[in-house]
This record gives sequence, structure tokens and C-alpha cells, in this order.
Amino acid sequence: MKDRYNNSIYLLRFTGIFLLLGLTFFSCTPKGASETDKKENNVNAKDPDKIVITQQQFESGEMELGKITLQEFNTVVKANGMFAVPPQNKADVSAYFAGYVKDIDLLPGDTVKKGQVLFTIENPEYVQVQRDFLEAIGRLDYLRSDYERQKSLMADNVTSQKNYLKAESEYKVTLAQYQSLKKQLTLMNINPNTLSGDNIRSVISVLSPLSGYATAVNISKGMFLNPSDIAVTVTNTDDLHIELKIFEKDLPAVKIGQPINFRLQNNTDHVYKGKVHLVNRTIDERERTVMIHGDLLNGEDVKRFAPGMYIEGEILTTTSQYPALPSDAVVNIDNDFFALVKETDSTFSKVMIKVGSMDNGYTQILNSNDFGQDAEFLTKGAFNLLTE
Repeated sequence: MKDRYNNSIYLLRFTGIFLLLGLTFFSCTPKGASETDKKENNVNAKDPDKIVITQQQFESGEMELGKITLQEFNTVVKANGMFAVPPQNKADVSAYFAGYVKDIDLLPGDTVKKGQVLFTIENPEYVQVQRDFLEAIGRLDYLRSDYERQKSLMADNVTSQKNYLKAESEYKVTLAQYQSLKKQLTLMNINPNTLSGDNIRSVISVLSPLSGYATAVNISKGMFLNPSDIAVTVTNTDDLHIELKIFEKDLPAVKIGQPINFRLQNNTDHVYKGKVHLVNRTIDERERTVMIHGDLLNGEDVKRFAPGMYIEGEILTTTSQYPALPSDAVVNIDNDFFALVKETDSTFSKVMIKVGSMDNGYTQILNSNDFGQDAEFLTKGAFNLLTE
């Protein structure tokens, strides 16, 4: 009897401990989590414009907060154009005298120096010019002496005026021939001062008029070249500049010295800097546009570009400061703009934003007075939360 009583006591104690542990488990853990979820769901259920963001969500989503600040906004004139060089930095090279191309060792893109031989041409007629020059030199010495002698005799009335005039005429005609042939030899790149019967040649060299790059080679060996044919184009890119076209309505706003931001047509991510150098005052009658010339601010950029590359540019005409938020903080939903403003540590309100200009990653806030100076906005991560 006594043993049965003791067993009953132990059973009651064990049952009581089990019930106590069960009540503790169900009252602490599941109930707390359920209440938290219920609380968060209630916030969203009560007001769909309220969003709760936990600290863990904020950190894992790499979200950021920010305030409305004054930012500079530029009034710009958009323009399209290309890189170019001044006329004096580009030369279309041809030969002054017709001939057959004898040697050409040049490819587009090759670097050339001023005075360097670009190609050589050959023609038997070059020999005739050199012979005529040497003959003119030989006659000129005799005719000069005879002219001076007849002039002296004429002064002493020893010779007739006819002889004097004949000597004068022959000398001056030969002198004109000599000077003309000397100029032709210079154009042939033959030095008339060193020319003699021993170094007459039928091949002449065509030299580069400036330093730069051979941007076009239009001849080949054995080809007959006329003086009107362009053989090689040489371009010096040291003074590479920007040529932009703007519409005539934008002309009054553009002035010399204004900054230019421009991008390559196929690479709009990188922005390069320039400034307005010249504003043309002639309007293209067909396109109704005006040409703007600009300088590159970074001299190293000249090496990256080539004449003829297309660019898209913006001329900054005026600069003003306006209240603004980072553009990532403003979300466009069906042509209305919204942002998330912080109310508590974990609660954000969806508010409508009136936007103005957009520039340099910022959006102008027209209704900034609707928010306090200390109002904080979700500047990173708002898009996903507002569009879900």
C-alpha cells in the first residue's frame, strides 16, 4: 500500500513538470514571433502607404538614407557633332608634275614628319627641264656680259641703239627663262644650286608638307599620277577640336567660354570636358543650324580621338541651385513620382514628389517645402519597395 502511494506521488510530480515545460515553450517562442509578424502585417494592412523595414532588411539590402540638399542644375543646349582639325593641320598631297609612281612605302596610319619623302614619281620630261635650266645658265653668263658691254658702249655713243636693245632683250628673256626653270626645279624638290650635268635625274620625290599621320593613301606603284590627283592625305591631330551643331533658336544662349560636356556616340558612360572657343554667325539655310567650335580641356584626350568621330554634346549655358534628392530616391510609377520618407526607426511613408530638372544624378524637388529640413528619405533601395 505504501509503495503504491509513493508511485502515485512520483507520477503526479513528473506530469506536472512536463505540463510546466510545455506551457513555457508555447507561451514564449511561437507567441512572440506570431505577435511580431502580426504587428508588421497590421501596419501594412492599416495603411498601404506605410512600409516597415527591419534593421536586418536595411543592412542586407545595402539601403541608404539622405536628406533634401541644394544641388547645382545646369541649363544645357544639346548638340551633335564630330572631332575635326583646323584647315592648316590637314594637307592633301599631290605632285606638281605628272608622272608614274615609282616607289611608295606608306600605309594609312603611318606617322610622317615634315619634309619626309612620301613617294617618288618618274617622267622623262623632268630631264628636259633640268637640261633647259643648265643651258639657260650657260647662255645667261654670256648675255649678261654682252648686255653690260653694249650698255657701256651706248653710254659712250660707240655702238648703235639697235645693238644695245638686242643685247638687252636677249639677256632679259634668258634671265626670265632661268628664273622660271629654277622655280620649277624647286617644285620638283631638285636643288638648282647643286644641279649639274652629272646629276640630272628622271625621278623626283614628293615630300610631306607637315608632321602628322597619313590618313589616306590613294596611289600604288606604277600608277600614273596627274597634278589634279590627291595621292596622300596627311593630318596633324595636335590641334584636334570639337565641332558641334546647334539649332538657330539656341544661338542667343551660347557664348564663348561656356563649358561643354560630350560623350562618344557608342560610349555614353564616360563624359569628357571642353569649352566653347568660337561661335559661327552663319546659319545653315538647309538645316537651320549653327556651327560651334570647342577646345578639349584635357590635352591627353587628343591622343584618344581621331578626326571624324561622332560625338553627342551638351553646352552648359546657366547654372542654378535647387533642392534635390538623388535620382535613385525618386521612383516613377505611372508617370507619378514617389519617395519613401522615414517616420520611425523602421517605418517609412510613401509620399508623392513633384519633380523638376534632372542633372548629375540628382532630381529637383519642386515641393521640398512639404517636408521638414530634417526629413530623411530612403535614397537607395526605394525602387524595389515601391514597385512590389
